[in-house]
Amino acid sequence: MNAVILVGGLGTRLRPLTVHTPKPLIPLVNQPFIERMIENLRDQGIDEVILAVQYLAERFRAVLGDGTRLGVRLHIIEEPEPRGTAGAVKHVAAMLDGTTFVFNGDVLTDLDLQAMLQAHRARQSQISIALTPVDDPTAFGLVETDAEQRIRRFVEKPRPEQITTNMINAGTYIIEPAVLELVPAGRHHMFERGLFPDALAAGIPMYGYPSDAYWTDIGKPQTYLDVHRDILLGRVRHGFRATRLRDDVWLEGAATIDPTVQFDGPVLLGAGVTLEAGVRIVGPSVIGAGCHIGAGSTIVHSVLWARNLLGTDCVISESVVGAGNTIGSRVVIGAGALIGDDCRIGAGNQLMHGVRLWPSAHISDDAITF
Repeated sequence: MNAVILVGGLGTRLRPLTVHTPKPLIPLVNQPFIERMIENLRDQGIDEVILAVQYLAERFRAVLGDGTRLGVRLHIIEEPEPRGTAGAVKHVAAMLDGTTFVFNGDVLTDLDLQAMLQAHRARQSQISIALTPVDDPTAFGLVETDAEQRIRRFVEKPRPEQITTNMINAGTYIIEPAVLELVPAGRHHMFERGLFPDALAAGIPMYGYPSDAYWTDIGKPQTYLDVHRDILLGRVRHGFRATRLRDDVWLEGAATIDPTVQFDGPVLLGAGVTLEAGVRIVGPSVIGAGCHIGAGSTIVHSVLWARNLLGTDCVISESVVGAGNTIGSRVVIGAGALIGDDCRIGAGNQLMHGVRLWPSAHISDDAITF
């Protein structure tokens, strides 16, 4: 069965982390998010996956290859220019040979895809849209249905007086390829403001599929941190490759851990991590492969990507640190800071309050208190 994953976005909300790494390739519990997503699709009966790519396509090819390693047939199709969500699927329409799943490449969900497919076929639907409840629909696309879940109305980012339901578009669709005839070829066209309302106006059978499955957009800094918490606490079905070191600490391979290191889990440690004397790690936290944490340093509720070198007595809290950084002693990083790749941060600097440091930045000792 086919699936199309839309991975054309630039990941601007997560910059500078996405300057060199497309958003779907950012690590989630130390594995590229899109890789685990494809494995989940495979496990739910999807054997052919098309990635609709517009940004850094070569990175997807380098990481994923042809999908053999992941047990699927994988096609990475680059758009000549941004086509929008529906336009991207139209671009690969010739490759679709039947009922097709479509996914947003920045949504983590543990939705039961076979149950959704069964409902789609039982209703003889042409378009099915996964729906999820939210407390405040005003920032989303509200989807109103009748008692049989047939879709009656779409309201994008509704005003409070327009809210008739708390069910929103959850970014997972099933379509029959014939509906793509409504999408103009070679043009930018969206599902939410184009194909879906057009299909509704044309009387094409469209149904919602409501569920209480886990759902979140990983493309914002806080939700990126939150989803690591939810995975490590078991709030979402999302496996990770590790063995249990103790009740709430997992290890992906060999590591060097001083006996004085303190853990307050949940914590995930990548392969080849070194933790020196007096290090304290408070979870939920994830330390990427090859990181070296200097003596007396503390990591709190943070995610460090691979190959970071921290000096002594550093503090990193509520932040994300990209890959390959060298961080001097007594550096404090916190309160939502995002640090790009390959930075050199001298001793004594304080980077706080959501500061964003672009890749390859160099900061001399004691230069910044922010």
